[in-house]
Amino acid sequence: MMPELRRRVSVATRMNEPPSVVPVTALTQLDHLLKVAGSISQDANKTWAEIWGELKRLTTGGGLVVPDAEKGFVPECGWPEFLERFWLLKHYLDSIQRICDKQ
Repeated sequence: MMPELRRRVSVATRMNEPPSVVPVTALTQLDHLLKVAGSISQDANKTWAEIWGELKRLTTGGGLVVPDAEKGFVPECGWPEFLERFWLLKHYLDSIQRICDKQ
């Protein structure tokens, strides 16, 4: 059985009075978890946009690959940085998956 979580909610109203402590409810925990997941997904979307920014120049507005792509793709930021972005994206997606799986 998990111990009951508690948090301090306010400072004391009088000088020598300790701050009030209340149990953390399931809704509070859920709210916190949703904020964490939202922050991670925001980072994931930003990383995806950076990756797409590199690849976008090889496509048309309709998503077709341009003929210049046959010459090969070299990211402007360099391969180490480009591949790091892919690993970051995977890390963010794994984190969101763990939250959804309650791990």
